Amino acid sequence: MTRGTWVLLRGLTREQGHWGGFPKALQAALPEGSEVLTPDLPGNGAWCHERSPASVGGLVEAIRAQLQAAGAQPPYHVLAMSLGAMVTVEWAHRHPQELRDAVLINTSLKPHSPFWRRLQARQYPRILRLLLGPTAPRDWEEAIMQMTTRHPAHAQAALQHWLALRQAHPVSTANGLRQLWAAASYRSPRQAPPVPVLLLNGAGDRLVHPSCSAVLASRWGAPLITHPTAGHDLPLDAGEWVVQQVQRWQQRPTLARA
Repeated sequence: MTRGTWVLLRGLTREQGHWGGFPKALQAALPEGSEVLTPDLPGNGAWCHERSPASVGGLVEAIRAQLQAAGAQPPYHVLAMSLGAMVTVEWAHRHPQELRDAVLINTSLKPHSPFWRRLQARQYPRILRLLLGPTAPRDWEEAIMQMTTRHPAHAQAALQHWLALRQAHPVSTANGLRQLWAAASYRSPRQAPPVPVLLLNGAGDRLVHPSCSAVLASRWGAPLITHPTAGHDLPLDAGEWVVQQVQRWQQRPTLARA
């Protein structure tokens, strides 16, 4: 693996704290002198009081500004999931010189997959109940865990951590809707991102159909590695496995010659 700066991006309404122990696990596997950064999308985490852009392009520029303010210099390796992966795809097309490569986890993109696969239809009733009805914080986080994980390590501890994050950094309904609109309305370019891409997904993903990653792999000519049982939150269900796949991919011959 080459030394460099890794940027980790989460998905809709989630923040850096939802990575759990994954950033430390990745850091431990990287060459000495590498850096792992976990910026929050505006409206989430440390930026929960900021207005979230309602477009993926706006989210791209916000993340770039954060990294610039922090003194982090490109090109970056980016590892991202869900909405964060959409941001990464747009970033790669807008500013390819800023990305060294990208690992995209359980993502889906219009026009490559239909909406009922990008968000599995069986989850529509549950999501509507969460959005329209009065829902206690614990019920909300339990529902998210059921939709996004299959076998998380220390599930109850993770749930308590999520509840603490929700209390410390509440995401407003308006910001959640802006992010949802950004994800739903984003239409990616048909061509592959102009940087090397590794696709990872979980065969047990109950939120985004696993075929969405398979379609991208076929159309982009990008490698896809599937965990046989993990769900949407692949770093929580199988964090060590994700780190192993990243390590192996970073040892690819083309990278060694670069």
